[in-house]
Amino acid sequence: MTSWSDSLFWNLFDYLPFVVFIFIGFVFLMFIITLVKGAKRWSSNNAAQELSEECTAVTKRTEVWGGSGDMSSKTAYYVTFEFQNGERKELEVKGEQYGLIVEGDRGRLVYQGTRFKSFERLPAQNSNY
Repeated sequence: MTSWSDSLFWNLFDYLPFVVFIFIGFVFLMFIITLVKGAKRWSSNNAAQELSEECTAVTKRTEVWGGSGDMSSKTAYYVTFEFQNGERKELEVKGEQYGLIVEGDRGRLVYQGTRFKSFERLPAQNSNY
């Protein structure tokens, strides 16, 4: 008969430091991967040419995360622009810009890689006003 201290359950605690070390290593690795991806995207955007093209704002969407309990939530704002050749590009915009752009707006979009710079609305062509 085995004693309480010799049971398999208590022997598992011998491996606890190893499991904690693996978990901390995994979290650190994910942090480093996220950091490298962000730096790569930032560098790619800086190397890209700044473009200015006429387009139409076709859709808008938001992405909300966090906010449980007493924690505040975060919101990302996105607008999809369609160019005259039919190509579409979704760009993240600031909340102030998101509120000013309406689906269907035609205008001149200035962007650099995946970085939104500005959107200047063009006057309506067939207005009855």
